[in-house]
Amino acid sequence: MSKIYPKRDRQQSLQERLREEPFLTDEELAEIFRVSVPTIRLDRLELGIPELRERIKNVAENSYRKVKSIHSKEMVGELIDINLGENGISMMETDDSMVFEKTKIIRGHFIYSFAETLAIAVIDADVALLGVANIKYKSPVYAGTKLIAKAEVKRFKENKYIVWVKIKEKQMEVFRGKFILVSLGNNS
Repeated sequence: MSKIYPKRDRQQSLQERLREEPFLTDEELAEIFRVSVPTIRLDRLELGIPELRERIKNVAENSYRKVKSIHSKEMVGELIDINLGENGISMMETDDSMVFEKTKIIRGHFIYSFAETLAIAVIDADVALLGVANIKYKSPVYAGTKLIAKAEVKRFKENKYIVWVKIKEKQMEVFRGKFILVSLGNNS
Protein backbone atom coordinates (compact mmCIF):
# COMPACT_ATOMS: atom_id res chain seq x y z
CA MET A 1 0.00 0.00 0.00
CA SER A 2 1.23 3.51 -0.68
CA LYS A 3 2.09 6.12 1.86
CA ILE A 4 -0.19 8.98 2.93
CA TYR A 5 0.42 12.02 0.73
CA PRO A 6 0.06 15.73 1.46
CA LYS A 7 -2.53 17.26 -0.89
CA ARG A 8 -0.06 18.83 -3.36
CA ASP A 9 2.03 15.63 -3.59
CA ARG A 10 -1.11 13.48 -3.89
CA GLN A 11 -2.45 15.62 -6.73
CA GLN A 12 0.86 15.49 -8.58
CA SER A 13 1.04 11.72 -8.10
CA LEU A 14 -2.61 11.42 -9.16
CA GLN A 15 -1.86 13.20 -12.45
CA GLU A 16 1.16 10.96 -13.11
CA ARG A 17 -0.75 7.80 -12.24
CA LEU A 18 -3.65 8.69 -14.56
CA ARG A 19 -1.23 9.44 -17.41
CA GLU A 20 0.14 5.92 -17.00
CA GLU A 21 -3.22 4.22 -16.33
CA PRO A 22 -6.12 6.41 -17.53
CA PHE A 23 -8.73 3.76 -16.75
CA LEU A 24 -8.31 3.67 -12.96
CA THR A 25 -11.62 4.27 -11.17
CA ASP A 26 -12.08 6.82 -8.39
CA GLU A 27 -12.49 3.89 -5.98
CA GLU A 28 -9.17 2.35 -7.07
CA LEU A 29 -7.44 5.74 -6.80
CA ALA A 30 -8.90 6.29 -3.34
CA GLU A 31 -7.47 2.93 -2.27
CA ILE A 32 -4.05 3.68 -3.81
CA PHE A 33 -3.79 7.10 -2.13
CA ARG A 34 -5.53 6.02 1.09
CA VAL A 35 -8.16 8.77 0.92
CA SER A 36 -11.92 8.84 0.41
CA VAL A 37 -13.58 8.70 -3.01
CA PRO A 38 -14.95 12.28 -2.54
CA THR A 39 -11.36 13.47 -1.92
CA ILE A 40 -10.25 11.91 -5.22
CA ARG A 41 -13.22 13.52 -7.00
CA LEU A 42 -12.31 16.93 -5.54
CA ASP A 43 -8.68 16.46 -6.56
CA ARG A 44 -9.74 15.58 -10.11
CA LEU A 45 -12.07 18.57 -10.24
CA GLU A 46 -9.34 20.96 -9.03
CA LEU A 47 -6.89 19.50 -11.57
CA GLY A 48 -9.40 19.54 -14.44
CA ILE A 49 -9.20 15.76 -14.86
CA PRO A 50 -12.45 14.31 -16.22
CA GLU A 51 -14.21 11.28 -14.72
CA LEU A 52 -13.37 7.77 -15.91
CA ARG A 53 -15.89 7.49 -18.77
CA GLU A 54 -14.74 10.78 -20.27
CA ARG A 55 -11.04 9.84 -19.92
CA ILE A 56 -11.67 6.51 -21.65
CA LYS A 57 -13.69 8.19 -24.39
CA ASN A 58 -10.93 10.74 -25.08
CA VAL A 59 -8.17 8.13 -25.19
CA ALA A 60 -10.31 5.73 -27.24
CA GLU A 61 -11.21 8.32 -29.88
CA ASN A 62 -7.54 8.89 -30.62
CA SER A 63 -6.85 5.15 -30.68
CA TYR A 64 -9.77 4.24 -32.96
CA ARG A 65 -8.52 6.68 -35.62
CA LYS A 66 -5.34 4.62 -35.99
CA VAL A 67 -7.02 1.24 -36.54
CA LYS A 68 -7.18 0.07 -40.17
CA SER A 69 -8.28 -3.59 -40.05
CA ILE A 70 -11.54 -3.38 -38.08
CA HIS A 71 -14.28 -0.75 -37.66
CA SER A 72 -14.69 0.74 -34.18
CA LYS A 73 -18.30 -0.54 -34.00
CA GLU A 74 -17.02 -4.09 -34.46
CA MET A 75 -14.66 -3.95 -31.48
CA VAL A 76 -15.67 -5.85 -28.36
CA GLY A 77 -14.76 -3.71 -25.37
CA GLU A 78 -13.27 -0.23 -25.50
CA LEU A 79 -9.95 0.41 -27.18
CA ILE A 80 -7.67 2.31 -24.80
CA ASP A 81 -4.38 2.55 -26.67
CA ILE A 82 -2.86 1.12 -29.84
CA ASN A 83 0.45 1.15 -31.67
CA LEU A 84 -0.22 -0.50 -35.02
CA GLY A 85 1.99 -3.46 -35.70
CA GLU A 86 3.23 -3.47 -32.09
CA ASN A 87 0.70 -3.53 -29.23
CA GLY A 88 -2.67 -2.42 -27.90
CA ILE A 89 -4.82 -2.24 -24.79
CA SER A 90 -8.57 -2.47 -24.43
CA MET A 91 -11.05 -2.68 -21.56
CA MET A 92 -14.38 -4.45 -21.15
CA GLU A 93 -16.81 -4.16 -18.27
CA THR A 94 -18.82 -7.34 -17.87
CA ASP A 95 -22.50 -7.43 -16.94
CA ASP A 96 -25.37 -9.83 -16.27
CA SER A 97 -26.30 -10.06 -19.97
CA MET A 98 -23.01 -11.93 -20.61
CA VAL A 99 -23.38 -14.74 -18.04
CA PHE A 100 -24.60 -18.30 -17.93
CA GLU A 101 -27.75 -17.99 -15.85
CA LYS A 102 -27.02 -20.97 -13.60
CA THR A 103 -23.38 -20.18 -12.69
CA LYS A 104 -23.22 -16.40 -13.27
CA ILE A 105 -19.90 -16.95 -15.07
CA ILE A 106 -19.21 -14.85 -18.18
CA ARG A 107 -19.69 -16.90 -21.35
CA GLY A 108 -16.43 -17.73 -23.07
CA HIS A 109 -17.39 -16.25 -26.42
CA PHE A 110 -17.50 -12.75 -24.92
CA ILE A 111 -13.96 -13.10 -23.58
CA TYR A 112 -12.72 -14.71 -26.80
CA SER A 113 -14.29 -11.97 -28.96
CA PHE A 114 -12.75 -9.33 -26.72
CA ALA A 115 -9.30 -10.86 -27.30
CA GLU A 116 -9.81 -11.57 -31.01
CA THR A 117 -10.97 -8.08 -31.95
CA LEU A 118 -8.00 -6.52 -30.15
CA ALA A 119 -5.63 -8.92 -31.96
CA ILE A 120 -7.16 -7.92 -35.31
CA ALA A 121 -7.12 -4.20 -34.46
CA VAL A 122 -3.41 -4.18 -33.57
CA ILE A 123 -2.45 -5.48 -37.04
CA ASP A 124 -1.01 -2.86 -39.38
CA ALA A 125 -3.02 -4.01 -42.39
CA ASP A 126 -6.16 -3.00 -44.27
CA VAL A 127 -7.72 -6.46 -43.88
CA ALA A 128 -6.76 -9.15 -41.36
CA LEU A 129 -8.31 -12.56 -40.90
CA LEU A 130 -7.82 -15.08 -38.14
CA GLY A 131 -5.91 -18.14 -39.28
CA VAL A 132 -5.28 -20.01 -36.00
CA ALA A 133 -6.09 -19.35 -32.35
CA ASN A 134 -4.55 -21.17 -29.41
CA ILE A 135 -6.40 -20.02 -26.30
CA LYS A 136 -6.55 -20.81 -22.62
CA TYR A 137 -9.18 -19.73 -20.10
CA LYS A 138 -7.32 -19.60 -16.79
CA SER A 139 -9.96 -18.47 -14.31
CA PRO A 140 -13.73 -17.89 -14.31
CA VAL A 141 -14.93 -14.32 -14.76
CA TYR A 142 -18.12 -13.04 -13.12
CA ALA A 143 -20.47 -10.20 -14.02
CA GLY A 144 -19.47 -6.75 -12.83
CA THR A 145 -15.74 -7.21 -13.34
CA LYS A 146 -13.51 -4.96 -15.43
CA LEU A 147 -11.22 -6.82 -17.81
CA ILE A 148 -8.06 -5.36 -19.32
CA ALA A 149 -6.66 -6.95 -22.49
CA LYS A 150 -3.13 -6.35 -23.72
CA ALA A 151 -2.08 -7.46 -27.19
CA GLU A 152 1.47 -7.68 -28.46
CA VAL A 153 2.62 -8.48 -31.99
CA LYS A 154 5.34 -11.06 -31.42
CA ARG A 155 6.31 -11.68 -35.03
CA PHE A 156 5.50 -10.55 -38.57
CA LYS A 157 6.65 -12.40 -41.67
CA GLU A 158 5.33 -11.91 -45.21
CA ASN A 159 1.59 -11.56 -44.61
CA LYS A 160 1.32 -13.37 -41.24
CA TYR A 161 1.28 -11.87 -37.77
CA ILE A 162 1.61 -13.72 -34.49
CA VAL A 163 -0.21 -11.78 -31.77
CA TRP A 164 -0.40 -12.69 -28.08
CA VAL A 165 -3.31 -11.38 -26.04
CA LYS A 166 -3.49 -11.56 -22.27
CA ILE A 167 -6.61 -10.57 -20.34
CA LYS A 168 -6.47 -9.69 -16.67
CA GLU A 169 -8.98 -8.94 -13.95
CA LYS A 170 -7.30 -6.79 -11.32
CA GLN A 171 -3.79 -8.20 -11.57
CA MET A 172 -4.81 -11.82 -12.21
CA GLU A 173 -4.57 -13.32 -15.69
CA VAL A 174 -7.91 -14.91 -16.66
CA PHE A 175 -7.27 -15.62 -20.37
CA ARG A 176 -4.41 -15.81 -22.80
CA GLY A 177 -4.33 -16.45 -26.49
CA LYS A 178 -1.89 -16.78 -29.34
CA PHE A 179 -3.44 -15.66 -32.63
CA ILE A 180 -2.01 -16.15 -36.10
CA LEU A 181 -3.52 -13.54 -38.37
CA VAL A 182 -3.23 -13.25 -42.11
CA SER A 183 -3.10 -9.86 -43.79
CA LEU A 184 -5.03 -9.57 -47.06
CA GLY A 185 -4.55 -5.85 -47.57
CA ASN A 186 -1.68 -3.50 -48.17
CA ASN A 187 0.66 -3.43 -45.21
CA SER A 188 2.13 -0.09 -44.20
